[in-house]
Amino acid sequence: MKQIINPARARLEAGEVSVGVGLRISRTVDIAKAMKTAGYDWLFIDLEHSPISIETAVNISVAALDAGISPLVRVPWMEHWIATRVLDGGAMGIVMPHVDTAEQAREVVDRLKYPPIGHRSVAGPNAIFDFDKVDVGDSIAAINASQLITVMIETPEAVENADEIAAVDGVDVLLIGTGDLTTEMGIPGQAGHERIVAAYETVIAACEKQGKWAGMGGAYNEPDLERYIGMGVRMVLASNDLGLMMQAAGQMTSFVKGCA
Repeated sequence: MKQIINPARARLEAGEVSVGVGLRISRTVDIAKAMKTAGYDWLFIDLEHSPISIETAVNISVAALDAGISPLVRVPWMEHWIATRVLDGGAMGIVMPHVDTAEQAREVVDRLKYPPIGHRSVAGPNAIFDFDKVDVGDSIAAINASQLITVMIETPEAVENADEIAAVDGVDVLLIGTGDLTTEMGIPGQAGHERIVAAYETVIAACEKQGKWAGMGGAYNEPDLERYIGMGVRMVLASNDLGLMMQAAGQMTSFVKGCA
């Protein structure tokens, strides 16, 4: 069978922490090589909270394939038609936000996986294979095997249903959207709150029980990262382009003005 190496998935399968960076303001393909050089394993191309177009997401995805960093795309809630278009364009995985139930998780898998797992429509030559002509059976099997399907856990309901969601065949990662979860719980921004810690414990336990990987996003300070990785999180959205730029810019301007 044809094989595809998905760097983000390979890290996880090796038992290592797979580290991603969010893209909200980046619009050019250069970002793929830059973030690869910086040490990231995957790009989180955000179509939920940015004006990035499908075309731009695909352009960045193709560049990422050549750079050796996984292009993963977050689409708006249950917008499967966007998800399949970026997958056809070269994305190696989809991040689906706000998945609260096993039924929703099954629908995600059904729309994004090829038969016999799901019912995704088969397109022509794919950027993942450099547009080479590949046996259809081999290509869909290879893409199904290498693809990374991530569902985001962002509400108390989703946490409560974590075990059932993790049990869905075809779901690979349950990624806690810490920002939305804290807001839904009435404790906005408190990523280290005991209720959030308990939510992480629940989701991580569900992932371990069902043989899936636990992920995190929306908690970027070092104490929270250290705590949740220590608890078992393996897929980490560690930062985003806007946050990194503003942090570095603020540090530089403060330093320069302090020299006067």
